[in-house]
Amino acid sequence: MKLTRRFILAFAGLSAPALVQAQGTSSWRPSRPIRLIVPAAPGGSNDILARIIAEPASQILGQPVIIENRAGAGSVIGTEAAARAPADGHTVLINSSLATVPAVVANLPYDTLGDFDGVAVAGFSPHLLVVGAAVPARTAEEFLALLRASPGRLNYASAGPGSGPHIGGLVLMARMNVQAETVHYRGGGPSITALVSGEAQFGTPTMASAIGHVRGGTLRALAVLAEQPSPALPGVPSAPQAGMPGVIHEEFFPIVAPKRTPPEALAALGNAFRQAIQRSVERVNEMTGVTPRGGFETSAQVMALVQTGIGINTRLLRAAGVQAE
Repeated sequence: MKLTRRFILAFAGLSAPALVQAQGTSSWRPSRPIRLIVPAAPGGSNDILARIIAEPASQILGQPVIIENRAGAGSVIGTEAAARAPADGHTVLINSSLATVPAVVANLPYDTLGDFDGVAVAGFSPHLLVVGAAVPARTAEEFLALLRASPGRLNYASAGPGSGPHIGGLVLMARMNVQAETVHYRGGGPSITALVSGEAQFGTPTMASAIGHVRGGTLRALAVLAEQPSPALPGVPSAPQAGMPGVIHEEFFPIVAPKRTPPEALAALGNAFRQAIQRSVERVNEMTGVTPRGGFETSAQVMALVQTGIGINTRLLRAAGVQAE
């Protein structure tokens, strides 16, 4: 709970007047299609969200927004590609692992805070505790008992080192004092496939990547890893309701551009993506459980959120005994 309160206070502080800088309107327009890099395989939460908002963003900007999946190394490959892209406003990145990877990878080929400028925040979403259909547990309590009866024998599906699902599993295992075998996959989509096929028995995926399978019955959600249940999954208890107080894990989706992207391009891109998000609110929430929040209208505010996330995730991982490698 202490970490959760600090997280909330940190977010609240981001909207303080000292950080509010009006970006205003911009006359900049893209001269060719915009690459929206997703540093994960298709089917994960970043990919789903990117595809939903790309169409309205294209209409606003007057150029196609093309999704480019660059999976590998827990999002590092695609993120490096975005950092090295020309800073001309025609490349952006959406990566919910942007604030988690620095906590587990010691020598990144890019500087998370130094190589990017903020564009927008597409929204926030809690993770879920899910099990495959073949797992004989109907509640979180039953599942935790199963883990304790067979320590280290069940496979946990991670979306890659440093990913949100990886950290969610570490938080669960540390707070509930259980053990499992972590298996890293190349993104949220492949990790969900492993859960559905029975190759892995449980995971803490994003709501965005798992909600369709939960509704379809191929995965069973035992808890929403948030203080409150989600309207997107009625009947699924929150972590405290499921007997897991403190197992709280939420991700956010920053959209960033290569450092030194012209301010007028950042302003135009930010305005376009924020409008695209607002136009897509109902569809985004229905399909992914992601909810937008205000307070991230400037590049500085977006990057301050990333910086806060890095600090929180680093503390969580160190408390769980995980060191950067």
